[in-house]
Amino acid sequence: MKLNGPFLFILATLMIDAIGIGIVFPIMPDLMDRVGASSTAEGAFWGGVMMSAYAAAMFLFGPIVGSLSDAYGRKPVLIAALVTLTIDYVIMAMAQTYWVLLVGRVVAGMAGATYITATAYIADIAKPEERGAAFGMIGAAFGIGFVLGPAMGGMASGWHVTAPFWIAAGLSALNVAFGLFVLPESLKPENRRPFGRRDLNPFGTIIRAFVIPGLAIPLICIFVFEFANMVYPTLWAFWGREVFGWDGFTIGLTLSGYGVLIAGVQAGILPQLTRRLDDFKTLKIATVAAVIAMVGFGGTSAVWAVVVFLPIAALSDMAPPLMTAFAANRVGEDQQGLVQGVIASLSSVAAVAAPLAMTGVFERFVNGEGLYLPGAPFLFGAILIVAIVPLIWRMNRH
Repeated sequence: MKLNGPFLFILATLMIDAIGIGIVFPIMPDLMDRVGASSTAEGAFWGGVMMSAYAAAMFLFGPIVGSLSDAYGRKPVLIAALVTLTIDYVIMAMAQTYWVLLVGRVVAGMAGATYITATAYIADIAKPEERGAAFGMIGAAFGIGFVLGPAMGGMASGWHVTAPFWIAAGLSALNVAFGLFVLPESLKPENRRPFGRRDLNPFGTIIRAFVIPGLAIPLICIFVFEFANMVYPTLWAFWGREVFGWDGFTIGLTLSGYGVLIAGVQAGILPQLTRRLDDFKTLKIATVAAVIAMVGFGGTSAVWAVVVFLPIAALSDMAPPLMTAFAANRVGEDQQGLVQGVIASLSSVAAVAAPLAMTGVFERFVNGEGLYLPGAPFLFGAILIVAIVPLIWRMNRH
C-alpha cells in the first residue's frame, strides 16, 4: 500500500494518539500529588481508576462512534475526535482537582474515534489482501508513539508537571490542521448506512456484530488474544522487580526496547511475510511466537532469556492486526466502522478485566503461601492463546 498523504495522516494520527497516552506515564505520581493524593499507594489507586474509566468509556462509546462514521463519513468524525482530544488535553493541563482529570479521561475515551475511525478509513482505502499489512503499519505507528511518549513526558516534566499535556494538545491541534488539508473522504455516499436508535446501544451493536456470518470467530480470537497480551503492560514492571530486582530505569529501558521491536516487526517483517506467505500463515507464526514467548517468560529466572524471548514476543504482535484484517474482510464497506468500533470495545473490556485477573494470579504465586512462581501470569496467558488455536485454524476455512 502506497504511503500517500491520507495514509501518512492516519499513521501520524495514531502515533500522536500513542504519544498522548504515553507522555503522561512519567508524571502520573506527581500529577496525583498535585490533585491531592496523600500517598503513593493512594495515587496509584486513583490513577488506576482513571485508566479503567478511559477503557470503560471506550467500551460504551466505541461502537457508537464507529456507526456514526458509517453513516456520516470517516473524515468529519475523525476530525471531530481530534478536536475533542485537543480540548481534553487542555482541560487536563489546567485541572486542579482529581474529578476534573477523571472527567477528562472519560471524554478522551468517548472520543476514541481516533483509533476506531482511522482503522475503518484504512479498511476503506486498502484492498482486502493489503489490509493485514496496513493494519500492521498502524501497530508500528503505535509502537513508535509509545517509545516517544514516555521519553517526551520525562523531559517535559522538568519544565512543569503539566507540560506534557500542553505538548500533547499542540500535537493534536497541528494534526487537525494537517487532516483538514490532506484527508479526503474515503466512504462513498452509496456505501453509507443510516444511523438509528439501535446504534446507541453498544451491547446491541456487539451482539449484531457477532451474528454476522463469519465474524464471531475473529472477534472472539481478538478478545482472547488481547486479554492474554495484557500481561506485558500490566505485570512487566512488577515481574521484572520481583524476579531480577530491576529499578525503574531498567524497566523503562526494556519497555522502550520492546516498543522498538514491535515497530520494526509491524512495519518491516509483517508486510514481507504477508507478501511472501499469506495472512493466515503469518498469523500461525505469530500465534506460535506468542505461546513460546509467554512460556519462556513464565519459566525463566535468567536475564539472558529476556533478551531471547523479547523479540519473539514482538513477533506475536503481528496477530492482532491480522485478526483485524480477517474481521474487516468479512463485512461490506457500510459496516467497517461498526466492526472497528466493536473491536475497540472488546479490547477495552480486555484492558479493564485482564489487569484484575493477571495481578490476581501474580499475587497468588508470590505471596509466600504456596508455590512460588512469579511467571504464572505469563503461563496463564499462554494457556488462553492455546485455547483459541482451534478457532484460529478455522478462520482460514471461512
